[in-house]
This record gives sequence, structure tokens and C-alpha cells, in this order.
Amino acid sequence: MDASRPIKVLVVDDSAVVRNVLSKILNADPCITVVGTAGDPFIAKDRILELNPDVLTLDVEMPRMDGLTFLGILMRERPIPVVVMSSFTQSGSQQALDALRLGAIEVLAKPIGAIGLEALGPQLIQSIKTAARARLHPSLTTPAARVGVASSMTAPEAKTHPPLTAHRAHPAIAYRGDPRRLIVLGASTGGTEALREVLVNLPAGLPPIAIVQHIPAHFSKAFADRLNTLCAFPVREAVEGELLPPGIALIAPGGFHMLLRWTGTGYRVELNTGAQVWHQRPAVDVLFKSVPEASRPHVIAGVLTGMGKDGAEGLVSLRRAGATTFAQDEASSVVYGMPREAWQQGGAAVQLPLEAIADHITQLSAHTSSHHDNS
Repeated sequence: MDASRPIKVLVVDDSAVVRNVLSKILNADPCITVVGTAGDPFIAKDRILELNPDVLTLDVEMPRMDGLTFLGILMRERPIPVVVMSSFTQSGSQQALDALRLGAIEVLAKPIGAIGLEALGPQLIQSIKTAARARLHPSLTTPAARVGVASSMTAPEAKTHPPLTAHRAHPAIAYRGDPRRLIVLGASTGGTEALREVLVNLPAGLPPIAIVQHIPAHFSKAFADRLNTLCAFPVREAVEGELLPPGIALIAPGGFHMLLRWTGTGYRVELNTGAQVWHQRPAVDVLFKSVPEASRPHVIAGVLTGMGKDGAEGLVSLRRAGATTFAQDEASSVVYGMPREAWQQGGAAVQLPLEAIADHITQLSAHTSSHHDNS
């Protein structure tokens, strides 16, 4: 879009109160203008064709057609950056992950009432600005033949997202390398799908994996649970004080910073609700900087897609201490913000396309030397 003009936003929600409050919040920012609103997907379809917005805000639970069905149609036939609003409930958490899988740029936890919505204002404004700059993945948004969003708006009961698969049985494959070996990953916008792509292509029997994904508190457990059904190893939301053994991946819970402490034989998780770092909690930099100095030469660390600078400073400190580091490349990133900072500051030794990251980690994990050349 043209950076010289305001971001054009269409607000889609079945509640007139919500539409009015969100419009007021967004119009208060000089970089954003709400060009229209819609009470359901069928009205939204007409508004999109008429107003050509840059970004949509989209509610999930709406009459005539639910937001996820509409999102699936939209991403196939007229791709546009979408920020989804989803409830705090367990079903809302699953819907949030479905929305991200279908191509939503961000999902925000939808509070109850006008006061809660107004408190969400700064985060919503930032999400709109991030979405306007995001790259829509062709694999998610390009159909074999695009015929227009109106063509698929005739079957509101149709669902485009499959149910969760059954819990996956994880094989017991022991990791026999150096106990200090560790994999740490950080991501933000676009990261849920990027992490899924990486993790599902990793084998069992790897060193312990610690992950920070910028995600609302109510959605992080559902994210971990879904990955657990897909990966060759257990994936869990981290719990205060638990050990992080080899062969397991732990994801920082939303709303908590995650740190790692060396016990002499392994890593232990520490969670806290300290001040936000780069406007985030959990923050990637907090995780990266918590890795003990003696362990850093044994670490594999990477920054994936995301807006902002989180993770760059931590990656620099890890690389200087001998860690093997990388960042996702621009072409495969939804938002090339965090990876760009990691690369420009010298924290990332190499930039990799998303599809190459799992193999890169697997090959590095097989090495038994205590130091990798990052020069």
C-alpha cells in the first residue's frame, strides 16, 4: 500500500456497539481511517468490493456466516490482511489458532464491554499497522483460479477448517549428546504457522527446545496443545519450576516471561510477570539473555517472522558467546521485522528460508562439538 496515505480499515462485527467503539479507537490515529463497517460477512463482501480496504478487523461469531468460514473464502479469493478478534474461551482459543492457520495476520483476545475494548486500543492500532505491512503467503492465499469473493458466498454453513487431530503418540527416542545443548526460538507476527512448519519437520530425539511466541495469554496453551498433536515429540506450555529435558519443546505461556536456569545436569524453567520488553511479555530477548554463559557455545538460536526488534539483542549476545544463530529470510517472513533486526545487528550468522530451517536445526543438533564457527 501507499505509505503516504492512511491505512484504510473495514470493521466487521455483528455488534453495533463494538463497530462504533473500534471505529472511534482507530480513527483517533492519524495513520488509520475506518472507511466502513459491516455487521456480517455478506455485508462485508459488498463493502470490500466497494471500498477496497487495506486491512479488515473480523469477529469470529457472527450471523449468517461465521468469521472463520468467511476468512477462508477471503484468503482464497481476495486476499487481504485480517486482524481477527476472538473470545477468551477455550473454543475461542481454538478458533484463534484456526484463524491464524487460515491466513489471519494477528488474533487479539476480544474483551467484554466498551471499557475493555478501549483498553485494547493501543494493541489494536499496532496490529492494524503491522497487518498493513505484512506479506500474505501465496500458499495460503492463491487458489488455482480466483473468481472473486462473491462466488463462494452462497453456503454459510460450510466450514473450511478441519477438527483437531487425535493426540499423537510420541516415540521414546533418547538424546545422547551434550546435556548443555539447547535450541531456543523466537517469533511474533506470522510465527504460529512458521513455528508449526519448523517443528512438525523436526525429528524426535533432539536437544530440549524453548520457544517464545508473542501470543495472548488465553491462546498459548491451545497453541502448544495443537503442536503436540502434530509433532514427533511432546510440546507443552511451560510451567514454573519444571525441568526442560531433551526431546521436549516448551512454549512460554502468554503473559509470562520465560527464563532458563542451569541446574548442573539440565535446564529448569523460571516464569515471571516482570515489565514488558519491546512491549511484549513473553519477550524473546528475555529468554535468549537468560541462557547461562557456560551453556551458550552449545546453543542453537533462531529468530523467525515478526514485527519489531525483540530477539535481536539476545541473539547478538548468544552469537558473541559462541552460539550458532540464524534468522528467517525476508521472502518467507510474514513480517520481516525481527529477522531483519537480528541480521542487521549481527546476531544472525545466516538467513534461511522457512522451509530450510528444520533441516538446519536437525543437522546442527547432530554435531557433538562444543563450538560452532559463527564468523
